[in-house]
Amino acid sequence: MRLSCPVALVGALVGLAACGGGPEPADDLSVAEPTPSAPAPPYRVYVTNEGSGDLTVIAGGTHDVLATIPLGKRPRGIKVGPEGNQLFVALSGSPPAPPGVDEDSLPPPDRTADGIGIVDLAEQRVVRVLDAGTDPEQLAVSPDGARLFAANEDAALLSIVEIATGDIVGELPVGGEPEGVSLSPDGRFVYVTSENDSQVSVVDTAALEVIKVFDVGARPRASTFSPDSTRAYVTAENGGTVSVVDTSTHEVINTIELSGESVRPMDARVSPDGSRLYVSTGRGRLIMAIDTATNEVVGSVEVGDRPWGISLTADGRYLYTANGPSNDVSVVDTDTFSVIATVPAGERPWGVAIVGP
Repeated sequence: MRLSCPVALVGALVGLAACGGGPEPADDLSVAEPTPSAPAPPYRVYVTNEGSGDLTVIAGGTHDVLATIPLGKRPRGIKVGPEGNQLFVALSGSPPAPPGVDEDSLPPPDRTADGIGIVDLAEQRVVRVLDAGTDPEQLAVSPDGARLFAANEDAALLSIVEIATGDIVGELPVGGEPEGVSLSPDGRFVYVTSENDSQVSVVDTAALEVIKVFDVGARPRASTFSPDSTRAYVTAENGGTVSVVDTSTHEVINTIELSGESVRPMDARVSPDGSRLYVSTGRGRLIMAIDTATNEVVGSVEVGDRPWGISLTADGRYLYTANGPSNDVSVVDTDTFSVIATVPAGERPWGVAIVGP
């Protein structure tokens, strides 16, 4: 039968009683559609601000600044813990020393400020600081969350730390002014770039030793891996290049030259499907997209001043850049390769990490 007065299907029997009717066989009633599941919570973007010593929290999708979390002195490198509930941030008490600055004129370093800060994302605060040697700049965290690897820029070392105990279990020479630290997705190798020596040290994560050193372009800054760990890409700021590395032999098999006024390759990320490599260009103000099948530049977009750290959303749709001198973050739609938002950050934003879908 059809109901003679409007009632919600969910409460059909109650509605019938209210209309004076009795219950009818269940097969005469329409079945309500199941309630759709709630949408996944939006991702969040975390940006280290080297100048103001804090962390800017940005809502994915709306681009709203949700919070600013105090960190400590000179937060730079940032990585997400394997459980997605913690951030690891490199803190340094060494004063900034840009190229051309007489280091003898700088104040002495504050070694009490050196360490790796662990940020609890639920509590939105630093809950622990690990000793990871002097002047840590960038870092990587093992897939099981047991160890971290931190570059000690002033000491030409890579410190290896057991996270649970806080013990430094290894210190490996990795060349002058080590900066970029990246871990292959399969967890087997850590690549560490040496700015002074224009080299990359390859660390075996099982043996905890350097198993190879190879040359790249001048002043290498960062490295990143393809999703299947078969290729690595190393940016060279002064060389204006990206080295393509076969990770089965740890040998450079191709060199991509990036042209353009003031283009200085800095950070890099590979898309989740492995088809694109994105490179920030520092003073060049651009993000460049490279086809990994042809190693050709297929697009570029202008962002803020001197983009350094970059990060991609899990689906590869959006790329976020830390623009140091302009104190903001650019949001790039990688489908259209256009800037869709500019978000204010703290002073001298440096690194970017994204948590969530």
